[in-house]
Amino acid sequence: MTTFILDVLKDLQNRNKDLSSLIFVLPSKRAGTFLKHQISQIVDQTILAPKIISIETFVEDLSQLKKTSNTELLFVFYNVYLELTDKDNQEPFDSFSKWAQILLQDFNEIDRYLIPQEKIFNYLSAIQDLKHWSTEENKTDFVKRYLLFWNKINLYYTQFVEQLLELKTGYQGLIYREAVENLESYIQNNSKTQHVFLGFNALNSAEGIIIQELLQNDLAEVFWDIDQNFFNNLNHDAGLFTRQHHKNWKYYKNNAFNWKSNHYKKEKNIEVFGIPKNIGQAKFIGTLLKEIKEKKNNLEQTAVVLADENLLTPTLNALPKSIDALNITMGLPLQYIPLSSLFDQLFNLHKKASNTFYYKDVIAIISHQFIRPLFNDNNVDVASKITSTILSNNIVYLTVERLKALSGASENIIDTLFVMKQNNVKNLLENCSQLILTIKTELDKNKASNKLSLEYLYRFNELFNELTRLNTEYYYIQDIKTLHSVYKELLSNATLDFQGEPLQGLQVMGMLESRVLDFETVIISSVNEGILPSGKTNNSFIPFDLKLEYGLPTYKEKDAVYTYHFYRLIQRAKNVYILYNTEADVLTGGEKSRFITQLELEQIHPIKHKIVTPKVNVFNNALIQIKKTDAILNEIKKIGVKGFSPSSLSNYIRNPIDFYYQKVLGIKEQEDVEESIAFNTLGTVVHNTLEDLYLDFIGQFLTIDALNNLKPKINKTVSHHFKNEYKEGDITKGKNLIIFEIAKRFVLNFIDLEINDLKEGNKIKIIALEEKNDALLTIPEIDFPIKLTGKVDRIDSYNGTTRIIDYKTGKVSQNQVEIANWEDLLTDYKKHSKSFQVLMYAYMMHQEHKTTLPIEAGIISFKNLNAGFLKFAEKEGKNKKVLISEETLLNFEIELKKLILEIYNPEINFVEKEL
Repeated sequence: MTTFILDVLKDLQNRNKDLSSLIFVLPSKRAGTFLKHQISQIVDQTILAPKIISIETFVEDLSQLKKTSNTELLFVFYNVYLELTDKDNQEPFDSFSKWAQILLQDFNEIDRYLIPQEKIFNYLSAIQDLKHWSTEENKTDFVKRYLLFWNKINLYYTQFVEQLLELKTGYQGLIYREAVENLESYIQNNSKTQHVFLGFNALNSAEGIIIQELLQNDLAEVFWDIDQNFFNNLNHDAGLFTRQHHKNWKYYKNNAFNWKSNHYKKEKNIEVFGIPKNIGQAKFIGTLLKEIKEKKNNLEQTAVVLADENLLTPTLNALPKSIDALNITMGLPLQYIPLSSLFDQLFNLHKKASNTFYYKDVIAIISHQFIRPLFNDNNVDVASKITSTILSNNIVYLTVERLKALSGASENIIDTLFVMKQNNVKNLLENCSQLILTIKTELDKNKASNKLSLEYLYRFNELFNELTRLNTEYYYIQDIKTLHSVYKELLSNATLDFQGEPLQGLQVMGMLESRVLDFETVIISSVNEGILPSGKTNNSFIPFDLKLEYGLPTYKEKDAVYTYHFYRLIQRAKNVYILYNTEADVLTGGEKSRFITQLELEQIHPIKHKIVTPKVNVFNNALIQIKKTDAILNEIKKIGVKGFSPSSLSNYIRNPIDFYYQKVLGIKEQEDVEESIAFNTLGTVVHNTLEDLYLDFIGQFLTIDALNNLKPKINKTVSHHFKNEYKEGDITKGKNLIIFEIAKRFVLNFIDLEINDLKEGNKIKIIALEEKNDALLTIPEIDFPIKLTGKVDRIDSYNGTTRIIDYKTGKVSQNQVEIANWEDLLTDYKKHSKSFQVLMYAYMMHQEHKTTLPIEAGIISFKNLNAGFLKFAEKEGKNKKVLISEETLLNFEIELKKLILEIYNPEINFVEKEL
């Protein structure tokens, strides 16, 4: 396959140029590796390799400045800001950094395009004055400060640049401006050095001047890579910049323009695939690569170009196992590495500046994959032990002392993670560095299997060393919030670089890494509006019309840059696969890129357009069925021997599969901390409180005075039971305090209900409280007796009639304890579950000869206390029978036996019910 680089080298060779003496200047370092490789292919004798550098390195050499990090620039700029701003008007570093980032970008653009700084800043200041408040006679202090800021921008810039030049460092724009200043001296000192610029497209003003000056002095050649089709079409953005260079550069009035090639119109296979979601694209890339590998047996001339670099990790996971050689030219951002989440959690934890820690934050940190092993003490998983204690004791907030007590021998790691001293910024940095060393010690125990984790750790160690240096040198990080902000800024620009085979096998790269390179097969992902091209983003203080006035790039020029890269990628390719996301993802995705539409409208190549949907396994939505094996039947037998409770049988009626999970398999509901008191906890507290208060009345008639004497005890008794049930949960504030007061109100209202009953002349005698019942049920079809067990909340005598009472803290109405058709008892759970429970209590009491028929059974609903005792009733036409007789219990027994027989019938599976 003919490539642009190979064409350039052959041209130079044909003109007998000494390659060793040339300086090749390329858009990126990546292209240099391919250039060096292709030089070795065309020369037939040993030569010294030429100097091959990127344009940024070349400009740095010209300027004699070193590029510094964006974070370092912010600190230097803040230093200038403090010197030039009155103390009363100074902003803290955290808020300063937000607008300073944008201003630094504008400084960069202004310098790259060699705009007279004072002129554009004065213009900008005048616009702000005119746009907002110039018509107001009496400006407020805020307005005056605002306008003063804009008037000072030129001063900020001047002082900032002076400090950077003293430090021999700079941002990209300043380096370019200084390079232009030093260009004449460079030309004089290198009058015999030949430069070859190849593969450039969009150039800023500084780059344009540098290259033109070298051309005019016969010290350079430029090789453009533009197709005739794009160059000649005045409406095609791919040729926008090369047309401008050809028209505006004086050099081309008398010299040839190299080169306008003619590769784009050659036959190509272009396929466009619309795929839902990013993961879908990643998986489809894997499928395409597998097919290509099977056809060609290698992927030497294949590139995967990720327009959205967030797709790197899922794409790597989707690559087929048959790929044996791979080169990734884009780094994996550190912010996507699991270790970054740990430090984020630590920063968020300590930003709150509290002596106690929220349990979820604690569990998240001690359960982290890099932290959990540090808590192992003699093969005891201490992290699990701490988590279990938090959940079982309902601890919402923990102190350091409590954590140390729970961790045992792991006190040191608790100090590192949770203890902050007075200078908390310095202390947190020290703790993070110490934590990294502690994790390293643990990982070193099994170095062979932890190589990647150790590499992660090394990069984070570098990052925290840089944070410590910045904090020591500048003293501007005053709190954890600011430290976190600086950490995220450093993290966003840090990557973990891959080592691969740079010239072999599959190439995975971002759009910018593809400059100058050519591949036979190209797969381009995320070709969506807002990604390729990136759209009308305007992160700048300089208005659009002012940018036009001074020739600064706008979204139009940025779109043209993307257009060139896209079309240059497919210019020489034979097979092109274009993928786009069909689904809307936040602000991107869903709309295919204009580049795809443009390809279709050009009608130069036939475009095959397909919508790809992922293969989705057909799931059988049939209800779950569990066959009763001998082992399951044996477990059910154990349950029967131990005892069926009313709630367990009601659970079976509601959904047999839940009964199977909970009773047969013994799967319990997941335990969690109750931040707000759960409804079942409230119910338990109310039940236990009433039992305590009424305990002394067993065997006695209630009196009004005795009940009134219970009222002062309510607060203490409810508090006691909340402490037992809610453990260390806080009931002194918020929603929990409201629930605590509700519990007291429930108990008080119940006592008042009893007092009103007595005032009306009714006689109430307490027979039993929380009465445990065990009864045996003999069924001929089952060869062992079935045990029934349950605890009745209260048994009393009401005007001589025995009542079995079940307390419910939820709302229950009268129709929920009535039945018209006995067969409905086992089929309609929602309507008859309450009836089933009270009837079973009545049945067990009668079987144990604890009651004499007829009796009443029913519910007292604390949310429906006005309704009083809700009696079970058997409907007979328009009449209701509330007394439970022998006949009632016989009818219930028939249904109960049916239910038990169904549970034990090996032919009847546990079948899930649609709820």
